[in-house]
Amino acid sequence: MKRSVIGKVALACALALGLNGAAGAARVVKMSHIGPANVENNVVHYFVKEFASRVAECTQGNITFELYPDEQLGSEEQRMELMMKDGLNQPVADVSSFAAMGTVLPELYPSSVPFMFNSYEAAHVFFDESEYWANLKKLFRERTGCVLIEAVEEGGFLAFTNSKREIRSPADFPGLKFRGMDEGQVAIFKAFGASGTPIPWGELYMALKTGVVDGQMNPAFYVLLGSLTEVQKYMTLANIQYSDQFLVMNGDLFDSFSDEERAVILEAAKEANRLTRARIEAEDSQQVEKCRRLGMQVYAPTPAEMEQFRNVGQPAYIEWLKSKVPAEWLEAALRDAKAANEKASAK
Repeated sequence: MKRSVIGKVALACALALGLNGAAGAARVVKMSHIGPANVENNVVHYFVKEFASRVAECTQGNITFELYPDEQLGSEEQRMELMMKDGLNQPVADVSSFAAMGTVLPELYPSSVPFMFNSYEAAHVFFDESEYWANLKKLFRERTGCVLIEAVEEGGFLAFTNSKREIRSPADFPGLKFRGMDEGQVAIFKAFGASGTPIPWGELYMALKTGVVDGQMNPAFYVLLGSLTEVQKYMTLANIQYSDQFLVMNGDLFDSFSDEERAVILEAAKEANRLTRARIEAEDSQQVEKCRRLGMQVYAPTPAEMEQFRNVGQPAYIEWLKSKVPAEWLEAALRDAKAANEKASAK
């Protein structure tokens, strides 16, 4: 563990503990996410468990999180609507994907331009330090009243999977039908000559099994989590997009905490995310190998093939973005991603 992280967490805990005697009644916060309550197979649940335990410990139980996995509080869109309601009768936090965040914050989409990051480290620099990300947090608060706390790494870089044929270049896509998590992913598939259809995660397995779509893109972690190895035969490790979700909280709830308690929440989120990142990056190759053992044919494109994917997919996504967000947001994200790649490569 990094010494600076230990120091910040310890200081936040000390400050919060020092005020517990004057604190009011214990607060219970409902917190939801997609996927099962399984820390072994679901890293998002691992993140929320680590986050919740740190907050509870540092506040001596004065703030606890009651976890609702597997969309028990409704669909992502329904949970976002609930969280945006005014009043302290909405003690809600959520780990939201682009499917929910994009509906209220389309300026988030530039952070997922395909093939934008050269490494995990570059993505970390971007989401931890960039001006684009700091400004996006402010915009989210102004627009929704909610607080964007952390970009949570959830499973590595996205890979293509399908049931029909091996994909080595954009020329292999025409005629295939893909599930897109959001409009941006649909735009990528259309650029490659395939069709794209938005399908919720909870409906994806049956859509693949029944042939409504032939393929999808997700990191190996989600392929395993959703048992997609049963309905997908081919995987292409194209490092398409950095896979993340977003820890968000009702703004009235966040403001009701003391300065010290808010510091605990922010530092606990950073530390839980640091642990999640380390776990994901250590297990990524193991998860790909497990997909292979379960019968999938796994292909890693050559540098020349990766350049083909980038040359077709990235301009199409950027063109789609131009109709969705002001140019300055796209320019800021691309500028800061370039700087993040340079900083990461220099380390």
